[in-house]
Amino acid sequence: MNYYCLVAGLPDLQPENLKNVPSLESLLAELHETLKGKDLELLKLLQQEYDNKNLLAYLANKEAELSLLGTLSAEDLAEGITIMQESDIPKDKRLPVYFPTFYNAVTDEKIEPTLGLHENFLATLYYENGCKCKNKFLSEWFTFCLNLNNILTAYYCRKYNLDIKTNVLGDNDVAKSIKSTNARDFGLTGVIDNLELLFTIAEEPNLLEREKRIDALKWAWLEEQTFFHYFSIERVLAFFIRCQLMQRWSGLTPEEGEKVFRGLLDEMKQQVHFQKTA
Repeated sequence: MNYYCLVAGLPDLQPENLKNVPSLESLLAELHETLKGKDLELLKLLQQEYDNKNLLAYLANKEAELSLLGTLSAEDLAEGITIMQESDIPKDKRLPVYFPTFYNAVTDEKIEPTLGLHENFLATLYYENGCKCKNKFLSEWFTFCLNLNNILTAYYCRKYNLDIKTNVLGDNDVAKSIKSTNARDFGLTGVIDNLELLFTIAEEPNLLEREKRIDALKWAWLEEQTFFHYFSIERVLAFFIRCQLMQRWSGLTPEEGEKVFRGLLDEMKQQVHFQKTA
């Protein structure tokens, strides 16, 4: 289905100009009114990133403030948890398909009760589900992001002597190569485009600049993959993702970038310590 009026009315986004970026809340409201059927489900797949964060927050504290960008309210999560407690295969269509797998693993203590491990496991399930999406653009987007994140994560793990297998997500060919080799390039030369560029970005000392360069790679990928998609759902989804990227840029100061990066390192170190003492 083509969305001529919707796409024609979207502002022209430029990475260096944050003034034209609509709020994600208002954009989602408009898209939910316009998109129908399978196209709306594709948008909801992107929103499940926020559902993941909300589920983790709700499990930790039922009074936690939840992101309004997800598809599930606190009431939905409460009802979903009750349903998952009653059935290993709940039929509630509100729940992301991977939620029961995560919830059962957590409640059965198949993964250790460490927030970082829970986040990693839930993120793995999310990416694996996204990579299987029947929409080619979205499945390739999830694969691109998963591989990008894993390569950078592995690079930092190696640099700071942290456990790669714990922190690299998923089990696709790229993840398997990263986890099974000591080669400088993780065995990915000729497999991943711009691999050396990724390593150069990883060594960028300015954390804010590093984050922007990573998102610039994502922006370039989106432009290339939607070049021949003019009024399609792919163009709409890419616009939403670009808005997500630009909102990150508008709120990320060098100090916040430093805090985020150091927090990630501390979390990785905790996981390594836990594994050694288990």
